[in-house]
This record gives sequence, C-alpha cells and structure tokens, in this order.
Amino acid sequence: MAGRMKTASAGLYTAQERERRDKTVWTLVQGILAPVQFVVFLVSAGLVLRFLATGEGYGAATISIVIKTAVLYLIMVTGAIWEKVVFGQYLFAPAFYWEDMVSMLVLALHTAYLFALYTRSLDPRDEMLLALAAYVTYVVNAGQFVIKLRAARRQSSFVEATP
Repeated sequence: MAGRMKTASAGLYTAQERERRDKTVWTLVQGILAPVQFVVFLVSAGLVLRFLATGEGYGAATISIVIKTAVLYLIMVTGAIWEKVVFGQYLFAPAFYWEDMVSMLVLALHTAYLFALYTRSLDPRDEMLLALAAYVTYVVNAGQFVIKLRAARRQSSFVEATP
C-alpha cells in the first residue's frame, strides 16, 4: 500500500492541480478542440496525400492545411492558458514538459509551412511534404497527450478508490 500511495502522490496532478483542472472551463475547451483538430487533421492529411499521389487538388489541400494550422494555433493558445490555470505557468510545466517540447516542433513545422506558402519558396510538392512532416510530428504529439490523459484517468481512479 505504501508503494501505491507514493505512486499516487508522484502522479500527474497534485490534489490542488486536479481541483483547478476540474473547475476550469479551459479543460472543456481543450476537450472539445482536441477531437476537432484531429478530424481537421484527418481530412487535411487525406487531401495532402491525394495531391501527392495524383498532383490534383492543390487548392483544397492548401486550404485544409491553413485551417489545420489555425486550429493548432487556437489549441496551443488555449492549452497554454489551461496550463497556467492548472500549473501556474503558461508552458513547460514539469507534468507536460515533453509534450510541450514536441508541441513547439509541431508549431514550428506548421509555421514553416505557412512561411513557405506565403513566400512561394517551395514548389507545391515540397510544400505538401513539409505539411506531411508537420502532420507526422502532430501524430506523435497527439499520442503523447493521449498517454497523459490515460495516466490522469488512472490517477483519478486511484485517488477516488483510496479511502
């Protein structure tokens, strides 16, 4: 039992952080935006892959990438606010340090795509390959957050079950 108590106390959230997480509207906002972003990603990835395979649909793929990037910026800003409310700092709270680090790479790749699009510094195929690199990194980052969500649920279940 002592080992389990130590694991719970060393969990993702302290009792105060868990309370702030559960009370803030930003948790709901993140819970809505994450699946929205994933759906936008799936549609956009399909359009990007279609363009890369056929050379058709550049406009639709481009619009979808810009929309995906806008949703990414939105979830990053609201996520930073969530992190400030829950952990007291906008980014790189110890509990989400590596997720935030990879998020910065995801953000950088999406921003590089927008820069390339705006400056026309890459040909359309290379633009789409850059978007695809951003998307692969996004999938890794989404996986990190899913793992953290599952860990938080396990911790909450353990805390609720502990007398």
